[in-house]
Amino acid sequence: MINRIYDELENLLEPNKVIVLYGPRRVGKTTILNKFTKTTNLKFRFDTGEDLGVQKVFLSQSLDTLKQYAAGYEVIIIDEAQLISNVGLGLKMMVDQIPGIKIIVSGSASLDLSNKIGEPLVGRKWTKILYPVSQFELIKESSQYDLEQTKEKYLIFGSYPEVLTSQTNQRKQLILQEVVSSYLLKDILSIESIKNPELLQKLLKLLAFQIGSEVSLSELATQLEINRNTVSRYIYLLEQSFIIYSLSGYSRNLRKEVTKKKKYYFWDNGIRNGIINNFNPLDTRDDLGQLWENFLVAERLKKQSYQPVFANNYFWRTWDQKEIDWVEMRGGKLFGFEFKFGKNKSKSKQMWLETYPGEAEFSYINTSNYLDFIT
Repeated sequence: MINRIYDELENLLEPNKVIVLYGPRRVGKTTILNKFTKTTNLKFRFDTGEDLGVQKVFLSQSLDTLKQYAAGYEVIIIDEAQLISNVGLGLKMMVDQIPGIKIIVSGSASLDLSNKIGEPLVGRKWTKILYPVSQFELIKESSQYDLEQTKEKYLIFGSYPEVLTSQTNQRKQLILQEVVSSYLLKDILSIESIKNPELLQKLLKLLAFQIGSEVSLSELATQLEINRNTVSRYIYLLEQSFIIYSLSGYSRNLRKEVTKKKKYYFWDNGIRNGIINNFNPLDTRDDLGQLWENFLVAERLKKQSYQPVFANNYFWRTWDQKEIDWVEMRGGKLFGFEFKFGKNKSKSKQMWLETYPGEAEFSYINTSNYLDFIT
């Protein structure tokens, strides 16, 4: 079993606070909750949002009913909490009116669960996001050498827990194809009235082929034969569901720098490869640079979340095609990173440092130092 960042969930508990555990489907949220129930000495109640009885308790909006539901327990745990109507209001009533109560809820559909609990629980919750397994987590139970030697499998198959524990590449591929076909869009389709879900799959495929490139929403709309606003809405839903991540351009000199378009990355390489149905070895692929860039972006974002590293993230490009793959603004400084799987070679380093003299730094991230960047 892979040790996860939130396995010591009990250390995060506080009286009259709610821990909200978000994340994509199949990344291990329920496993963490189950591990907590097996190790804690606290008296707990563990329910799921699918339970009609639990739904009825929260639908009642009755403080007496909620108190009866929680009576005798130190911790209330609700998995798939987004399935419960009025869950946010009910949780607010519990933490406000039941002294010392501790609550943990989990949910896979961030757009739905966050809308239901965000406003009612202002100041009453800690939000934790669980992603596919990170190199930041794996380095704690493996060696740097072992991770470096097996990096190809992460570039191709990603790091969903079930994928990592599968013994054969064929099994990994089958799991990813099942996730892509049955689970990936489940939250969006259950919440939004989307008449043609095939469009979402087509949109994801178009984005999967444009990793590392600036994406035109108008061009996507033309290719999909829908309007630009619909494309924008779909992309928002895909971001909120932890499928893709958008990166904006950085600029303080609009005459030289390009900022209008965004780049899009996938939270997991395996999901990206599953969408385009390509699990071929690295030495046979023409998208190695895209795989490397997507891997580093996703893993850096996980590290920022878990460590945490407080930064605003961008890419940087000038009108004459000078580009920095990844820019972080933190502590009043700019840190530029260029991702290279092969030899270090950049036409942009000098321009970057000259554009922001005294406040910008530059680094190459390649196969010899990438673990320092993401772990």
